[in-house]
Amino acid sequence: MAKPNVINKEELIKSAKECLVNNGIEKFTLRSVADVAGVTQGTIYYHFGTKEQLLLDIVEDICKNSWQEISQQSHPYILSQAIESAKSRCSYDSSFHKLFLTLIVSSFNNEKMRDQLGEISQSENNALTNNLLNLWSKSPIDGVSIETWGILINAIVDGIALQALVQKDFPVDKTYEELELLFKGLTHLLNREA
Repeated sequence: MAKPNVINKEELIKSAKECLVNNGIEKFTLRSVADVAGVTQGTIYYHFGTKEQLLLDIVEDICKNSWQEISQQSHPYILSQAIESAKSRCSYDSSFHKLFLTLIVSSFNNEKMRDQLGEISQSENNALTNNLLNLWSKSPIDGVSIETWGILINAIVDGIALQALVQKDFPVDKTYEELELLFKGLTHLLNREA
């Protein structure tokens, strides 16, 4: 039996993502992840405990990596990069959003999972807020805080993804182009007032 510490969590998450992409969420098992990673199933249990925890860690890893990439962009490109990143995961066959929404539904009966998804969501809201603070000196609309803008943008992106998952012909490109125009318009409005 392999020792649980011969492979780290990051390597296991990478193998799990590969397994998820190749097999889909319906055929995703800890055994299949162990096979792809070349370790025992016990090693997967040691690091994650449950399939749900591994799936949550995959979602968290994707979100963190996405926000790290976006945060490395310079000031004028942050908005475009954030929109492009969201758009890249938005499709009828989006494995990320299928996974994310499956976990959300599962979390309704699992308080620990629900708390973890809430933390991921809060982290995304905070990242959006921080990026908006780099773009806007104040909110473009009086009475709407930049923190609320972060929450709204996160909700818009998730709502677009949901619609793309259930509509084969959903206009992803057009929707994201116009979403970017909306935020550029708000930024322009704010700069004009300054």
